[in-house]
Amino acid sequence: MKKILIALSMLFITFNSSAMAEDAAIINAQADIAVQKFYKNVQGGEAFLNRVKGYIVFPNIYKAGFFVGGEYGEGVLRYNGANQGYYSLTTGSFGWQFGLQKRSMIIAFVSERALDSFLKSNGWTIGADGSLNVAVWGASKDLSTVSFERDAVVFVFDEAGLMASIAIEGSKIAPIQR
Repeated sequence: MKKILIALSMLFITFNSSAMAEDAAIINAQADIAVQKFYKNVQGGEAFLNRVKGYIVFPNIYKAGFFVGGEYGEGVLRYNGANQGYYSLTTGSFGWQFGLQKRSMIIAFVSERALDSFLKSNGWTIGADGSLNVAVWGASKDLSTVSFERDAVVFVFDEAGLMASIAIEGSKIAPIQR
């Protein structure tokens, strides 16, 4: 039964991901807006992103679930001062869940090793490819004073909607052509 639910979830995501595909110029513009929101809402965020080796911006990740759920977003990898490639984030889940949600995400590669590992791979399966710090920031917390123990840090921000869940999830980040 679980395999059927996962297969249905991935089918839902695949169908919706092809319908939601964005042009590179749109992804770039949306990523610029998301990064500006990050700078505005996270004290020290701009200085932090200027210090990391690279980062992926997923400006719009959409999640929906009713027992079986899915999540999809497209983003851009930035390093060496330029856009260097496009990626999709796909998640399938099953369990108790209900709702709709939109959010933005930045995955920052703190070390050259993390960036190189990502570039040499054909994407990542989150939860299987090493540990990631997930950063949650209060309005008064200054990012420039924080020391990170991991090579990559995930920032989730600009959440809208409501999603209640106790579910098992698996996420995949994979390169896409734009």
